[in-house]
Amino acid sequence: MENPVLVEVTRGPLVESFHRGAFALVAADGKVIASQGDIARPVFPRSAIKVFQAIPLVETGAAAAFGFTPEDLSLACASHAGEPAHVARADAILKRAGLGADALECGCHWPSSQAVAFDMVRRDQEPTPLHNNCSGKHAGFLCTAVHRGEETAGYVGVNHPVQLRTKAVMEDLVGQSLNLDVCGTDGCSIPTYAAPLQGFAQGFAKLVSGQGISPQRAEAGQNLIQACMAHPWEMSGTGRACQTLMETAPGRVFVKTGAEGVFCGALPELGLGFALKIDDGAHRASETLAAAVISRAVRDSDRDLAERFDALAQRTIHNWEEIETGEIRAYQLL
Repeated sequence: MENPVLVEVTRGPLVESFHRGAFALVAADGKVIASQGDIARPVFPRSAIKVFQAIPLVETGAAAAFGFTPEDLSLACASHAGEPAHVARADAILKRAGLGADALECGCHWPSSQAVAFDMVRRDQEPTPLHNNCSGKHAGFLCTAVHRGEETAGYVGVNHPVQLRTKAVMEDLVGQSLNLDVCGTDGCSIPTYAAPLQGFAQGFAKLVSGQGISPQRAEAGQNLIQACMAHPWEMSGTGRACQTLMETAPGRVFVKTGAEGVFCGALPELGLGFALKIDDGAHRASETLAAAVISRAVRDSDRDLAERFDALAQRTIHNWEEIETGEIRAYQLL
């Protein structure tokens, strides 16, 4: 099945480029509210399900034991920009567990914030693992291991208790077993498991509605989602898509981006979750489609809010001289 074109980019009067993909908007009982494309094909969710991966941090009591604030919980679900406050918060979390940056096994890369990276170069500074966009999540993994008295070295391994707990949570939320035949290695070195978009969307719907999962799991997931909605900068960064989308409807919309054109999210008031994937992996398209899916979700209940997200789903493009050259826009979703 070839996925439909869901986002297009124009230049002048013509369509210059387009992006195929799929999305699923789903209720906790599995009912598909809206969808297009192949939502049954397994896809790697990448960072879009960091909330799922952070649930054991809360469920085991590690977050409480190490004094995690809502801002800390948001960072534990983050693909952050490597800005100084992100780095400082990840470092502080590790120190409360008696660890340093050398315990992180996520790897090292320059901050995704270009301004921060340029400033570091001017200061002749090198990035550390704390600058990795996943350092908050990995700090959470390490805190959980320390709290449970587990070996911290090798915590990214597929058979380490940290990753086995994460896998069990994912299986519960997506409603299927996840074995090595659908397992890859993520950019931050942990296992990543492929599953259908419908399953990921239903998992987020379960969390925000509390249906189909234990009360403890629902409470943990809701605490994380609420922390992210209240503190979107900590789980994203200055001017990034997740922050922009959540600040468009404070406390009403949760979203999380992932690599290779994936986005997941939830509408707590409606008890709905969504997941999408752009076939060619383009972020510009996944961000645009995420706004369109949210608009589709709230269209019948809040027309004003839908219009705000419609504006994000159809954006004007300018060149370096700030001359309008075209637009990127999502198709009207059924």
